[in-house]
Amino acid sequence: MAIGRLHHLVIDCPDPRALAEFWSAVLGQDVTYADDDFVVVARSDQSSGLAFQRAPDHRAPDWGDPERPQQMHLDVMVDDVADAHQRVLALGARRLTAAAPGAGDGDVYADPAGHPFCLIPRPGWAPPVADEHP
Repeated sequence: MAIGRLHHLVIDCPDPRALAEFWSAVLGQDVTYADDDFVVVARSDQSSGLAFQRAPDHRAPDWGDPERPQQMHLDVMVDDVADAHQRVLALGARRLTAAAPGAGDGDVYADPAGHPFCLIPRPGWAPPVADEHP
């Protein structure tokens, strides 16, 4: 029996609004809550999602550097990796490496605050991502 349910994954960053706007565009979800120090991106204001909190002394991870490990990363399921690659770069992402081992043959990027994330080809069991976002 579960003790609880995930509410938000909270990510430290220097500019919560800017990082939320990036992830809002990547995931096709809205900013559902915002104040100066805390911003949430989710399907609705009554669902869990990603939250971004201001951390003025945030020190971004450095992919592959054990002195500044990744801390966490998001796997973003996409229908077309090549298309998603162009779109996340246009939003301000930075490519770190192609096809990271263990990342489902996806590519690794950093969001504008330096957090790593992977673009993962949609597995056959999952419905198309495009169906979720009209």
